[in-house]
Order: sequence, then C-alpha cells, then structure tokens
Amino acid sequence: MLKDSSCGELRRADAGRTVRLAGWVHRRRDHGGLVFIDLRDSTGIVQLVFSPDQASVMDTAHRLRPEWVIAVAGPVSERSAETVNPNMDTGEVEVFPASCEVLNTSLTPPFFINEPAEVDEYLRLKYRYLDLRRPEVARMIRLRHDVVRFIREFLSSRRFMEIETPTLIKSTPEGARDFLVPSRLQPGHFFALPQSPQIMKELLMVAGFERYFQIARCYRDEDFRANRVAEHTQLDLEMSFVDEDDVMGLVEELYTEIAREFGQGELAATPFPRLDYYDCIERYGIDRPDLRYGLEFADISEPLRGTGFKVFAGALESGGQVKAICVPGQAEMTRRDLDELTEVAKGGGAKGLAWIGILQDELRSPIAKFLSEVEVQGIRSATGAGVGDLLLIVADTPGVVADSLHLVRDDLGDRLKLKDPAVLSFAWVTGFPLLEWRPEEGRWDAAHNPFSSYRPEDEPLLDTDPGKVIARQYDLTLNGTEVGGGSIRINTREAQEKVLALMGYTPADMEERFGVLLEALEYGAPPMGGVGAGIERLLMGLSGTSNIRDVIAFPKTSAGSDPLMGSPSPVDPEQLAELGLELGPKARAAIAAASEQENEPATGATE
Repeated sequence: MLKDSSCGELRRADAGRTVRLAGWVHRRRDHGGLVFIDLRDSTGIVQLVFSPDQASVMDTAHRLRPEWVIAVAGPVSERSAETVNPNMDTGEVEVFPASCEVLNTSLTPPFFINEPAEVDEYLRLKYRYLDLRRPEVARMIRLRHDVVRFIREFLSSRRFMEIETPTLIKSTPEGARDFLVPSRLQPGHFFALPQSPQIMKELLMVAGFERYFQIARCYRDEDFRANRVAEHTQLDLEMSFVDEDDVMGLVEELYTEIAREFGQGELAATPFPRLDYYDCIERYGIDRPDLRYGLEFADISEPLRGTGFKVFAGALESGGQVKAICVPGQAEMTRRDLDELTEVAKGGGAKGLAWIGILQDELRSPIAKFLSEVEVQGIRSATGAGVGDLLLIVADTPGVVADSLHLVRDDLGDRLKLKDPAVLSFAWVTGFPLLEWRPEEGRWDAAHNPFSSYRPEDEPLLDTDPGKVIARQYDLTLNGTEVGGGSIRINTREAQEKVLALMGYTPADMEERFGVLLEALEYGAPPMGGVGAGIERLLMGLSGTSNIRDVIAFPKTSAGSDPLMGSPSPVDPEQLAELGLELGPKARAAIAAASEQENEPATGATE
C-alpha cells in the first residue's frame, strides 16, 4: 500500500509510530536547512519536516511544488509546545519522512488552492476538479455526504424502506417545464425526467409498503437562481395511515437532530413554530418568512381613512391598503439608503416608498406636511413607532403591498445585518389555499400540486367557493427559505377527479395525464401523506452559504451551462436522425451564432 494512515487523522497519541502517507503538496516552505511541506489528503493536512539528517530525501524535498502528488514514510513526532499549531487538527504532531516518492507532478493551477481567495465562478467550474481540492469547498461535499448518510440511518431505523423510482417517466408538468428525452424505439414519443417522484410514491402506498423514502434526483427546466438549479436532490418520503401531525412530527425530529449534529448555528426554537399562511402574508408579505428578526408589517389603513394625502387616499378608495414597517433606531437613515430602498420596493410593483423618521421634536419626511397630527398619532399607535424610529410605507393593492414590503424587509435584514448566521430558525407554514384563480386562463389551479387533500369540513366549498378551501399542505422553512413541503394526499378517485375538474381538466385530459393514479385509487388506496425536502437548500442553511452551487459537486453556472464538460452542446446529425428529430430554424441559427462566436479571434490579438 502507498499509505497506511491518513493525514488529517494523526494525533499526539500517534507519536513514535512510523506511518506511510500519500497526498498532495498543499504548501511548501523551504528554509534552506529545513523544508516544511503541508501534505493534504481527503481527511485533512499534516506537516512534514524534511531535515538534513535525511540527506537521501532532501534533493526531492527541494524540488517539490504545490499540488504535486507524493508518498512518504517516516516517524510521527510530537511538536514542542512553542511550535504547536492550534489552527490545525494535526497541529500537535509532525512527520519526518525517511523516504519520499514523487507520484506525479502538476501544472500551476489557475487559482490558489492552498488559501481562500475570490475566484471567478466560471473559472472555478471549468476547473471544478481543482476547485474541489480547496478545503473550504471539499468541506461542503463532505457535509453533504454526512447529512445524507444521517438521513438514511434515521429513516431506516424507523422502518422506512428506500426504494428507487424511475427517472424516465411520462410527462405530467407540475408547474415547471419538463426535461424531455426522445425515444429511439418509439419515434416521435418522449420520456420526461421527473420533477418529483410524486405519483410513483403514491402508487407505492397503494402497493402496501406504508413507509417509503428516497434520496431522489429531480429535474425542472426553469431559470437558475441563487437557490434554484435545474437538477436537484431531495429527500422524498411517504407514509400510509397518517395525518399532518404524524408527517410533520417525524420530519421535525429528523431536522432537529440534523441541525444539532451538523448546523453551524443554534436552533432558534423547538418545537418549530407553526404559522398560518394568511397570517404570514399579512405580517411578512410572503409564506416563508425569515423569523430571525422582526420588522413585521402594520396595517395603517384605518387611521388614514379620509386622509387628504392623495397617494394614500387613492389606494384606499380603490380597495387597496396602506401598510408600514417600523424600523427601530433608523429615523436618520441616509437619503441614499432610502432611495435604494425605494427602488427595492418598486421591484415588487410599488410606485414608490413613503417614509417618516420620528425625531424628538419633528418628523423627518417629505410627506409630513400632507398628514394631520391625528393621522400621525394614529400611524404611530398602529405601528408602535417611537422617537428615533423610521416608518417605511407602501400604499397599493394588497398583492403589491405584500410583494413590495417583503422585498424591503428582506433588504433591511441584509442592510442592517439582522440575519444572524449563527441562528437556524425553522418554521412550519400551514393553512394554504387548495386552489388559486388564474384570471388570464379563466380557471382554478393548484396552489401547490393537484394531489393535496383538503379539510373535510371544506368539501361543500368546492361547489360554492373553491378559493376558500384550505389544503392539508405543510411547508417547512429555514431562515426565510422553503426547504421542504408536503401534504396529506387525496386518496379517492371521486375527490381527485373533482379537484382536477375544477382545474379545467376534461375526463379525457385526466385519463391521459393521470389515468394510472386514478385507477390505482380505486384499489384500496390508504390515507397517505409525505414530503419532498431539498437537500441542497437544507445544506445551504446548515453551512450558511447563500449560493446553492456551493453544496453541489458539479453544478452548472447561473446561465445553465457546464464549463467543465462543455454542455449543453450540439449533437451529431446522425444521432438526431436516429431519433427522428430535426432542428428548427431557431435552433440552427443559435448553433451557427455560437460557432461563429467561438471562431472569432480574441479582441486585441496580434500576430
């Protein structure tokens, strides 16, 4: 064997042992008489000391360069007190190689591996195999492994069975575009990559397995964001003979243990708070609020009934509302910050952002002259604002007010450093509407997915007022991000067809898209419920990163491309012909433009 020990696992108890190590030269310090090498493998780093006493290896030691691959053998020695490195797990020991073999040399990497540095993301992903050598990056991948292993052990110990479901399925869009896979054997026909194993896991419950889970790969052909990618991994589970509390209780126990074992922060509260959807919209403008800080909305519509300020009066007369955020101690926030917050509010559809700074003897505000003293007192009473506080106000339709003030609140969380990275704040959100009206399409649509059940007492509303039906849906949030969601499922064909009909599906549509599930529900489908929870978003919360690509071994760029493998890419015409496919004009033009761009000489090139 080239190695019988691991670099990162050597400790004081190993002093006196002769070990064989192999890895990469992480850092080299040549002091003439002594050469110090930090040797790195997958477990960590240990210091090697090449001394003139081992003359046979000194020539090799002087030649070593970063990222060369070497194997050494020699005794482990305890460091003297003054040379202990408290910043290294192996800082109490060092190894004195008696032999050193160069297994491979290395080109100079395109970025530093042995120290943290800002590196262009495209460059990092083009050389991802080198980027993954960086300890801070590798740490994320190890965390992912440890968390997934923990999940498997936790669920297996509770009688869950891990079952793989197909990744080539029938296309049944669930809110995002499917990735389609053409069939060679049935020309003109396509598989889809699953957005989730939803129908399959319900069929497993009908099959009688009762407790299923899977670490499932899921695919959605949608635009990339900081916390969303086209292919992701989720914990997918389903249980029979359960209600909401059973599923939520199990998931909460799992995530509490994960947070305590792997989280960089402390849990804000256990049990997790349970919030109502409509209450969240009223207080935070969004159904996944970050509970690490306050800044809740206050409705100030009533104190302003009959106001002479046209902006507020116009909103109220047209059925809108006026809401405010009270920001403690920020009455003298700079005009630049206020202007920036105004632009943030406009991103949610607001026409502007009114503000009032409450000083000791006056109001600092461009709108103060339009408000009566009674109105100002009413606003202060409704918001609880005191001297030194700042009020940020939006007047518009309820939807615009919610969207705009949410963006303002979120920006303030960053601007005022209120998002404590040392806190893990989980919460459940329930009470979602089952259906939402799509006016542009003239139909109802599922607020989450068409398979969620509803409160039994709401069944009459399906015929009279579908928008008031409450789903048996539950979402899990962490620090303002949805990390999972699920529901108790509809388990009878009659109820499932009724919901699908409200969504505009004809009997033929239902049979075409959901026929297998509908038929299965007639064969003794048990009450069932489950959850799908994103692994990447959980890891983001545990590690404190804001970029989902940090927790994926080989991610795509924000534009959806893979610089490492050069994908997506055109394929040979013969492959297309074999699949019975032909590129349209738009695709041909895009390929020609990309090819032309690749062949253009670099700007400023000289002969």
